[in-house]
Amino acid sequence: MNKLEMLYEGKAKKVYKTEDEKKYIVSYKDDATAFNGVKKGTIAEKGIVNNKMSALLFRLLEEKGIPTHFEKLLNDREMLVKAVKILPLEVIVRNVAAGSLAKRLGLEEGTILKNTVLEFCYKNDELGDPMVNEDHILAVELSTKEQLETVRQYALKVNEILVPFFLDRGLKLIDFKLEFGLYEGAVILADEISPDTCRLWDEATNKKMDKDRFRRDLGDVEQTYQEVLARL
Repeated sequence: MNKLEMLYEGKAKKVYKTEDEKKYIVSYKDDATAFNGVKKGTIAEKGIVNNKMSALLFRLLEEKGIPTHFEKLLNDREMLVKAVKILPLEVIVRNVAAGSLAKRLGLEEGTILKNTVLEFCYKNDELGDPMVNEDHILAVELSTKEQLETVRQYALKVNEILVPFFLDRGLKLIDFKLEFGLYEGAVILADEISPDTCRLWDEATNKKMDKDRFRRDLGDVEQTYQEVLARL
């Protein structure tokens, strides 16, 4: 399968057409951004870590009944995926108060939430990916009611699968971001699952093992990404 024209370049990935109109190639970059692109940098071999980690987790989720866009790894930085039409929604799944949630609600970072919290953001860089509720989503037709219910069910099931998976490897899954797309009319999981999109804390020490090390200038960024992949 060969890369043809580039369809899209985002903060962390490039997406290319292939000879098969139902398949794309995703190429993972080492570029790193934070705060809606305000902070920019590079994390050496981040693209390799995120590509391999996403492939591993997509395979796991497929085995557990979650349909994903993943087809196969092509090399260290690239994977073949189904040609989905991405829903313009980011789904944030939260188990522990951290980041923006802790600030918004005045909670101490690390506070365990009484129940899993789902948040939705409108994927729009120009608007800064604003938070939206289900009424907003339906009112401006970001998805249908049926699609949104499927997204909710899949997001919660992904959480149920990943929390114990990471914990078995000494990592607490604090929160994470998911994106979904439509493929042949069905909602499936897309994008990536990596230290870029997950907050992961070491079970024993609460050391941050994710992109917060870049966001907050905590150091050991490259080494931490490599360690997360090694644990998995």
